[in-house]
Amino acid sequence: MVTQEQRKRQLAREKFLRQQQRRTEARRKARMRNSVIASVLGVVVIGSVAIYTTGVLKNDDKADASSQTTPSAAATSKAPDPCEKAAAGSVKKLSWKKEPAVTIDKSAKYTMKLATTCGDIDIALNASAAPHTVNSFDFLAGKGYFDHTKCHRLTTNGIYVLQCGDPTGSGSGGPGYTIPDENLKDKSLKGGVYPAGTVAMANTGQKHTGGSQFFLVYQDSQLPASYTPFGTVSESGMKVLKKIAAAGESTGQGDGAPNATVVINKATVTKS
Repeated sequence: MVTQEQRKRQLAREKFLRQQQRRTEARRKARMRNSVIASVLGVVVIGSVAIYTTGVLKNDDKADASSQTTPSAAATSKAPDPCEKAAAGSVKKLSWKKEPAVTIDKSAKYTMKLATTCGDIDIALNASAAPHTVNSFDFLAGKGYFDHTKCHRLTTNGIYVLQCGDPTGSGSGGPGYTIPDENLKDKSLKGGVYPAGTVAMANTGQKHTGGSQFFLVYQDSQLPASYTPFGTVSESGMKVLKKIAAAGESTGQGDGAPNATVVINKATVTKS
């Protein structure tokens, strides 16, 4: 028969083991956050469908730690949802076997408007430097592909981006085709930094694996020049992005679903 004193000792041991497990898990997560950048905004292509992963965001441990930007407390803390209720409607389930033919005017100016629950995000598209990418977005937006989709990922540690373009809202969706990398030698990508306001494609880290997922940079982010930059967010759009970032992300670890309910009610590409 177990005595009361033995029972107390058993409970104390169990409590100690639980504490040790929590500390081990915390150390594991810390190592993940501070290891080398190996995979970001990733996608995996299976068959003819582009499947996007949510790879761990990592920092270059050879970099000077003092040069890394520390995210504000507001960026990782729980905050009230600053966004409105999504418009009525549902996501269309669309897929194509191959990239649409390039029909845009490469010499013309194109603008994409993301009418989101958090405010409008206007993006100037660079058709001359990234014609395949801009043509794909013109095609997809015209089909209503992005309408009612969630921006499913916010990073607030190491890199600072909002990721959108997945109809499933899970990080595993794509249009069924891939597009080639473009504009990777853009002059704006200096010193391995994607400047605030850049809009770029997600991919697997392998060449020519972009699909429909893209990310919007709300603060200068150190990344290899492997992600097609194809647009620039307007000043008013940057205010919307910063509002979303200020609400933080769901895990508290700097990489998760945004706390703000970011839904693209409608995406429109306009030629001017």
